[in-house]
Amino acid sequence: MTKNITLAVDEELLARFRVLAAERRTSVNALIRQHMEEATGLLEKRREARAWMAAKARENGARDEPGTDGGWRWNREDSYSGPRFDRLRNI
Repeated sequence: MTKNITLAVDEELLARFRVLAAERRTSVNALIRQHMEEATGLLEKRREARAWMAAKARENGARDEPGTDGGWRWNREDSYSGPRFDRLRNI
């Protein structure tokens, strides 16, 4: 859930910050949010979580492009297999 905040800043500072945001093709809001995430360590925690998930995926044989090496390729039927769905097949 996001919350709105109000900041009081010098006009010249805001003008320069708007130019910076425009140069980076983003918004003042996005730059402030990014700075807050970096300052609190939240951005780094998210990076670590993504790296952990990617490592786990590699450990379990996940590939960026499934089936390109001739191995298993996901299909819709596989997502509906297993004991949970077996009872539905007999209906």
